[in-house]
Amino acid sequence: MDTPTFSSPYPSLDQLRRTADRLHGKVLETPVWRWQTGIVERALAPSTEVWLKLELFQRTGTFKLRGALNSIGAMDAGAMARGVVAASAGNHAIAVAYAAKVAGTHAKVCMPRSASPMRIAACEAEGAQVLLVDSVHEAFALALRLVEEERRTMIHPFDGPLTAEGTGTVGLELMRQVPNLDAVVVPVGGGGLCAGIAAAVKQINPDCLVFGIEPYGADAMYRSFRAGEPAKLDKVDTIADSLGAPYALPYSYGVCRRFVDDIVRVWDEELCRAMAHLYQDMKLVAEPAAAAATAALLGPLRSRLDGKRVALVVCGSNIDSQRFSEWVARGAAT
Repeated sequence: MDTPTFSSPYPSLDQLRRTADRLHGKVLETPVWRWQTGIVERALAPSTEVWLKLELFQRTGTFKLRGALNSIGAMDAGAMARGVVAASAGNHAIAVAYAAKVAGTHAKVCMPRSASPMRIAACEAEGAQVLLVDSVHEAFALALRLVEEERRTMIHPFDGPLTAEGTGTVGLELMRQVPNLDAVVVPVGGGGLCAGIAAAVKQINPDCLVFGIEPYGADAMYRSFRAGEPAKLDKVDTIADSLGAPYALPYSYGVCRRFVDDIVRVWDEELCRAMAHLYQDMKLVAEPAAAAATAALLGPLRSRLDGKRVALVVCGSNIDSQRFSEWVARGAAT
């Protein structure tokens, strides 16, 4: 895909490095691990190198903490006194709850009733007030209302420079840990993770390809790339609730469009199979969103990446045992 020229801002390497310095000691530098067994050994060319960036080992269980801490760290004393608000299916809510607690402010998190009970409990355990609504769309609407009514600061799950600067630190770590990559494959919900990582990767090595991965039932960024502007979905329908952003927004879309080579989609069945492979081969408990990069490598990106040196971002592991067992069994059976 040809990359157009944009005038929209994006995080520079200097900004990303300064962010990494600010977050040092507050977030973990997550490990990388080479996948050499099972499906990778059977299905891909022997020359293929598959590296997993294990962000599921981050504090709070996902990469989301990086953007949340960076955003709250930029607030002034008045804003800290008024507190923060977030809308999320769970992972961002957990991260904001934790970040607010360690920063000494108060969080309200708006979540759909369908969110995992484990994620809701995790937010409450960190001291956040959880407000349940019927859908992701309603969660965002309620969060925006609390910004107006209570003057809380919205800690956005995927849009804005502070979020991208936080997620970009994942890319900085990865490029140092595994040099000379041919491609990096990143799950996409609203695009905040992909925007930050892509900005880091492409400014360090412009020849390294970056692919964003969405489920067919939550493909706002894919549609945005095709439309040439941020798109909105009428509904979200995927087991990967962490990738269920109902729309794309200008900042993350602009950064992704500048640095991401392509957005590809995977089916829920492919996510289940990828979860099963990650569990069987690498002994990882990955939620569906965290299996998206693996699903793409073994599916729509296989012919493009076979024989290459590839990194897959495994972004989170906040999932209850019942759903995990159900989806891994579903994947193993297909």
